[in-house]
Amino acid sequence: MGWRFDEVWLDTDVLWFREQPQPSGAAAVALPPGATDLFDLLFAPVPTGLDESRRRRLAAQAARRRRLATRTVPAVALVLGSATMLPIAALRHRAAAQELGPLLEDPPSLTFRADEFGFQLPETPAPPVHAPKTEAVRVEWHHARSLGLQYSGSLVDGTQLPVEGPDWVTWNPNTDSTPNLPWRLYGNEHTIRRILAVVTAFRAAHPDAPKVVVGDISLRHGGRMDQHVSHQNGLDADIYYPRLDRHLRAPIATSQIDRPLAQDLLDRFVAAGAKMVFVGFSTGLHGPSGVVIPYPNHENHMHVRFGAPPE
Repeated sequence: MGWRFDEVWLDTDVLWFREQPQPSGAAAVALPPGATDLFDLLFAPVPTGLDESRRRRLAAQAARRRRLATRTVPAVALVLGSATMLPIAALRHRAAAQELGPLLEDPPSLTFRADEFGFQLPETPAPPVHAPKTEAVRVEWHHARSLGLQYSGSLVDGTQLPVEGPDWVTWNPNTDSTPNLPWRLYGNEHTIRRILAVVTAFRAAHPDAPKVVVGDISLRHGGRMDQHVSHQNGLDADIYYPRLDRHLRAPIATSQIDRPLAQDLLDRFVAAGAKMVFVGFSTGLHGPSGVVIPYPNHENHMHVRFGAPPE
C-alpha cells in the first residue's frame, strides 16, 4: 500500500485529509502544533499510518498492564505440605506486603512465617525417621541326622535355609541366578544355625557390606547332588565371596572379590567351628593350617564344612 504526499491517516473512522471539505482561505486552515504557516503544514514531516498503529498498540499494552496491576487477587492458600500453607492474598505488591503483612490463618497455627515474599519453616525439630523393622525369617527347625560321609551320605529331617533373608540371598549355580531352589538348601540344624549366626554378625559389623550370597547346601534327603561330589549329608555349604561392586551374584574373576570383606567372612566361619574351609589358590585368603585349604575350582566361593554334631 502506498502513501500520497498529501494524505495523513489518523484512524479507520476518520476521513482522509484530502477528502475533508477545505475551508476557503488559508487563514481558515487549523494548523497543528508546531506549524507556523501553511508551508509547514504542507511540507513538514507528518505521522504515517504505521506510526499511528504502533502508538495504538503501545497504548493498548500499557492499559493491559494497568488492569493486571490493579486486578483484585482472591485469597488463596499455597499448599506446601500436608500441614503447611501460606496465605498469599496480601503479597500482591511489595508495598502492600510491608504495610499489611500476610493474612493470618484461622485458627493461627504458625505453620511458618512470611517475610517479604519469602517464607521460613518453623524451627521445630522434625520427627525422627525410623528405619522399617525387618521381620525375622521363619525357619522350621528339625533335629536332623547326618549319615555317612560328606561325599557318600544322606540327610534325615534336615532344616531348610530360607531362600532370602535380611542378611543373605541364595544363588543357584545351575542357572547363575537368585534365588536358589528351596530343595537345594537343606542342611543339618547345626549347619543352618552356624550360617545364620555368621552372616548376621558379619552384616552387623559391616553395615555397608552387601548381603552374603549362599549357594548349595544339600538336597532335602541328602545324597548325590549335581555339580558336587560332596554336599551329601547337610554339613557342607558354598559361600560366595563378597564383590567389590556389591552385586549379589557369584564373582567371575578374582579381581572382583572384596578381599578384606572375604577374609573377615572366612575368619568368622572358622571362629564358628568350621572343620574345613576350601578357598581358591589365587584369592589370597588365608587361615589356620589344616582348616583353610587352597583347593582347585574355588576361585569364586569358599566351601565351608562343619563336623557332625553329637546325636
